[in-house]
Amino acid sequence: MIKILRNTVMYVAVWLMSAVSILAQTTISGNITDALTREGLVGVSVQVKGKVVGTISDSKGNFSLTTTTPVPFTLVITSVGFETQEIQIDNGRSDLKIALKEQALMGQEVVVSASRVEESVLKSPVSVEKMDIRSIRETPAANFYDAIRNLKGVEVSTQSLNFSSVNTRGFSGNGNVRVVQMIDGIDNQAPGLNFAVGNVVGISELDLESVELLPGAASALYGPNAINGLLLMNSKSPFLYQGASAYAKLGMMSADNRSTKTTPFYDVAFRYAKAFNNKFAFKLNVTYLTAQDWQVNDYRDQSFRGTTPATGTRANPGYDGVNVYGDENSSGAGLASLRPTFTQLLGVPVATLNAINPSLAQLVGGVNQFAGATGIPASQLINDILLPNVAVSRTGYNEFDLVDYTTKSLKFNGAIHYRINDRIEAILQANWGTGSTVYTSSDRYQLKNFSMGLYKAELKGSNFFVRGYLTAENSGDTYAAGLLGTYINEAWKPSSPPASAGLAGLAQGWYPQYALTYAGGAFQAFVPAFQAALRAGQTPQAAYASALSAVNTNSQALHNAARGVADNGRVLPGDPRFNQIADQIKANPIPNGALFVDRTKLYSLEAMYNFSKLIDPKVLEIIVGGNYRKYALNSNGTLFLKKSDGSEYSINEFGGYAQVSKNINDVLKLTGSLRYDKNQNFAGQWSPRLSAVYTANKVHNFRASYQTGFRIPTNQNQYINLNTPVSLLIGGLPALWDNYKLREGGGSINIATGQPWSFPEFKPERALSFELGYKGMIAKKLLVDVYYYNTTLKNYIGGVLLRNAAIPQVVSMSSNYTGDIKTQGFGIGADYLMPRNFTVGFNLSNNTLNAGGVKMFSSEKNANVLDDGFQVGFNTPKYRYNVTFGNRNISNSGWGFNVVWRHQSEFNWLDILQPAFARLPQNNSQITIPAFGTLDAQVSKKLSSLKSILKVGGSNILGKQYTTGWGNPTIGAMYYVSLTFDELLNK
Repeated sequence: MIKILRNTVMYVAVWLMSAVSILAQTTISGNITDALTREGLVGVSVQVKGKVVGTISDSKGNFSLTTTTPVPFTLVITSVGFETQEIQIDNGRSDLKIALKEQALMGQEVVVSASRVEESVLKSPVSVEKMDIRSIRETPAANFYDAIRNLKGVEVSTQSLNFSSVNTRGFSGNGNVRVVQMIDGIDNQAPGLNFAVGNVVGISELDLESVELLPGAASALYGPNAINGLLLMNSKSPFLYQGASAYAKLGMMSADNRSTKTTPFYDVAFRYAKAFNNKFAFKLNVTYLTAQDWQVNDYRDQSFRGTTPATGTRANPGYDGVNVYGDENSSGAGLASLRPTFTQLLGVPVATLNAINPSLAQLVGGVNQFAGATGIPASQLINDILLPNVAVSRTGYNEFDLVDYTTKSLKFNGAIHYRINDRIEAILQANWGTGSTVYTSSDRYQLKNFSMGLYKAELKGSNFFVRGYLTAENSGDTYAAGLLGTYINEAWKPSSPPASAGLAGLAQGWYPQYALTYAGGAFQAFVPAFQAALRAGQTPQAAYASALSAVNTNSQALHNAARGVADNGRVLPGDPRFNQIADQIKANPIPNGALFVDRTKLYSLEAMYNFSKLIDPKVLEIIVGGNYRKYALNSNGTLFLKKSDGSEYSINEFGGYAQVSKNINDVLKLTGSLRYDKNQNFAGQWSPRLSAVYTANKVHNFRASYQTGFRIPTNQNQYINLNTPVSLLIGGLPALWDNYKLREGGGSINIATGQPWSFPEFKPERALSFELGYKGMIAKKLLVDVYYYNTTLKNYIGGVLLRNAAIPQVVSMSSNYTGDIKTQGFGIGADYLMPRNFTVGFNLSNNTLNAGGVKMFSSEKNANVLDDGFQVGFNTPKYRYNVTFGNRNISNSGWGFNVVWRHQSEFNWLDILQPAFARLPQNNSQITIPAFGTLDAQVSKKLSSLKSILKVGGSNILGKQYTTGWGNPTIGAMYYVSLTFDELLNK
């Protein structure tokens, strides 16, 4: 018994000593200074390599760190603007003296987007663009999101001041769904729309640590929809970026087309972060922006009814202005649509008609009398003279009468971080924002009191993460301007009288009033001209032709008179009745009003593990991961199809991936990855990627990769059920086909080909891309980045225009193209470090759609129509280039500047915003976005005593106005002054 007790005590003692050894703490302290000035540096990060534990230096550069990580270990010392240092620690020390040198070399950035592991941007296996804190601070753009357009190969479609859609490598557009945008690992899409709403409810610039852009397919690691690119935005850790910071920006916006040419804008933000004992930290952010937005007033005629945008005016009876709403409502067959009704009136007794409308009775009586006297059939008179086949549209309202251009954005962000131990950190994060702005999609939408929340819980270490998040969208009081214009017209006078109104209703409908007024005027002009020709000796046939010519000559006046009568009593902006009608329509949900209702949610769970702790990364690096998503559609029937029980659909999808990398003698790195994804409505998708990076002389990096991407049809592609002024938009799933019985009866006709539509299976879109590139630092002064890519796109998700006898309007349905679409392009970037730290840079990108005989190096515009006539929304300028020149700290004076010249070539535009005629292959070539170039510039001064930076600058300072897409606003010049305070400011 004593022996057993003695052994037990010994075992307990050994266990306790082991526990003490495991929990043994090492304390490291010291001082960090600027190697040049010898002054203490504040806010420098001191972190144990491969762990989450770390601290920062205080206002004098002192730091102290306690860790349970057993020695030896490595400290990583980092700070914005300084070279990173690594120091091996073999035991506790309190005398570390660390001097940081300014980071003057380019190409030293570390990125994670390309491989989901940290690696040098020079050795990335694919193209990567990055903006760090300094480049964000030094941009001449008014905000970081606008600065993204200065990166190589980026196209931006600007729909308002704070709503832009970022894209790379073609197939651009408003509300781009081919580039995934993530904030701290959270997909920043609005779940009901499946695209990011610019930065309206995004991340605060004060809290932004870096932006990484990965052009091209990225689905192998990031899953669905990263088919054209990935935009990662990473926020600042409250452990590493502590204290208070704030900025205030005051500026002016100016453009000739605005109601008030020059108006102010205001942008303010505040951030505070605090850490306690290197275990617990929190941060709070608030940002507010308000301004009078860019405006649209493109009044060109896009109806293509005998006109083109270059020649059409409001003189066209079927006029459809680009930024005029309500005039999309057309009589279809034109005045001819009233022929059957008028023919019936010929048999109604004149006395009966006289009791309803004396003018109508006089016209009918005159036609019958004339036909009887001349022998000319009344039907001929109706077809040729009274009701010719001329399209007529209702009189619309300009956009500025229907929307509020006061744009606002209010964003809150909060996070709590807790370090459970040296290896694991727990995070609770909430991002919430609300805003009002205008954006372009199938209509021009007034986002009013729109809000979105992103809520995340995460556990992460240096080699893993597990996160779950919820994205909740609330459309607020958002409404469609096109529908608003249409319904205002219908409210004060319906286009057609109800069937129950009978003959008396002819005096109530806008189109009957227009048609009968035109007919009466035409008949009054025709009869005297016919009689005069007979008196002049002409034969009846010649007299008829002469009289018809006289009517046609006078047709413009006849149409003007008809519109005047039909528009009598029209409510106009400024009239209290107009506001009353508009408010009522904006409060009434689609389809009976213009209110857009969307409360869709996205639930997501994601995890990744890097086996570097178990396998020597010098031998192999293996990572595995997976995710699960659920979209819960909720639009109250205004956007998505309802099920038979009145509810809306939910969509589930999951995926998993693995990646293996092998580094051979730090000269050749081989990487292979494979991903599988499954959405409940579509077949599973495999996404492989292979890459190789060869490094010569440690500075020249040659890369080759084959990668795949895929895009699950968006929630709208699948289930949209929206009646717009242009067409009825429906998803491509069989549930929509059956809802409208599109396959029954005589079926549906493809308007573009005139052939019956066979309703093939709806499939995800796939991209197969091959890329070659080089990135290297030459003579430690010239950073060169060159790439070429070639992509084959399969199952392109576009739309087909259908005509069905049972549906009065055009049906625009999501569908696949069955052939392959080939694209290719290249990019060239060069940045040169001049004496005294001046830098000059240049980048050029080319994106070419292989269609219409267009060659990559030719000057021809990209087409939006393939050789077989199929239409694609490539919507991409063939060439873009940027030229930069700057110095962030001239001779260490604290003064800095940066200048950027941007240019892009002319290109064609194709979108569902346009009427069906404008989208036909023969007309689309005339829908062009002109080339433009802009100059952005800023001058800054570091105010060390105030821990602040003063910046004065402007974008498009030469005031050359431009637009980035059809129906989008005219962008003018912005000028601003900003003051940014950061108590941890060093460089």
